[in-house]
Amino acid sequence: MAVSIILISLLSLFPGSGNDPGIDYSPRLLHREASAVFGGKEFLMTELHITGSTEGMAPVSGKFFSLKSSGGENIIAYIGRVNSCRAGGCSNPSLDGNDDESEYFDYFILFDSDKKVKLVRVYNYAATHGQEVAVKRWLDQFAGYDSGKPLRVGKEIDAISGATISVYAIVADLQEKIRLLNKQNI
Repeated sequence: MAVSIILISLLSLFPGSGNDPGIDYSPRLLHREASAVFGGKEFLMTELHITGSTEGMAPVSGKFFSLKSSGGENIIAYIGRVNSCRAGGCSNPSLDGNDDESEYFDYFILFDSDKKVKLVRVYNYAATHGQEVAVKRWLDQFAGYDSGKPLRVGKEIDAISGATISVYAIVADLQEKIRLLNKQNI
């Protein structure tokens, strides 16, 4: 177990190519969740070099990783940041054209071997409103999602009053990362 913590910590020291250096690429919550998925077995985490973007979407701002357990099981993780809004209004440049620094939250997705969402967790919420998107029970509704199914807020995904921007932001980002992952031959 200590070996995987060291490996994850060492990986966070490597600079990302164009990625925000403020993102923690070795969150403790990811280690706990991946250990649970692997039944407590140790795992090795290596970065996958997935670049580009899906049509009409921004380039990837996070990183994809391969997590391989000592027992041979393999899953894929994505760790990234979603821009949100602040109390005084939305400062997300993609939403209103404003270039001010925005509030954000960092999250990760674990994918199974079929590239379906296994789980989603928010581990760093740095915004004044919309914290409800970090609730594990709400995030559990993404489990099993793949690009073959629609994912619409208010239909397949529960809307949250007071967290509208955060809900739409995480849904759009998650869909984009799944489309990008499905384009890869992994």
